[in-house]
Amino acid sequence: MAGRDRTAGESRMAGRDRAAGEGRVAGGAPVTGVRPWYAANESLAFLIELAALVCLGWWGFGAGHEGALRILLGVGTPALAVVVWGLFAAPRARLRPGLPLVLGVKAVVLGGGAAALYEVGHPVAAGVMAAVTLVNTALAEIFRPRTAAEA
Repeated sequence: MAGRDRTAGESRMAGRDRAAGEGRVAGGAPVTGVRPWYAANESLAFLIELAALVCLGWWGFGAGHEGALRILLGVGTPALAVVVWGLFAAPRARLRPGLPLVLGVKAVVLGGGAAALYEVGHPVAAGVMAAVTLVNTALAEIFRPRTAAEA
């Protein structure tokens, strides 16, 4: 009987946590203050990352080179960006450096996407992409849920 009461109590607590908008970070530690707008901002960040990869590939294929170099730039540039991002800037990065290096990697990859968009002849779209990226990254870092170790 006691086991069932404990499970029911835990279920009520978990439901209350979800209702309050709490989330969990890696390792299962609860984090307070995660709101739907934060999830929307993180979704936008993912779309910006994908757009940057597309722009880097677009630039590479249209860089004015012929043959193998064109393919190398078109496939290699976004592939290199994915590797660097996965090593340093992804939420589950293999090597998690300090915030300045993470922001530097984000600036190079996402800024490179905006620069690539500018180079293929879309300066207004590149400016919009750069501005949205800047605001999105700033909001993500300012309002990022903190673990107990960071608090």
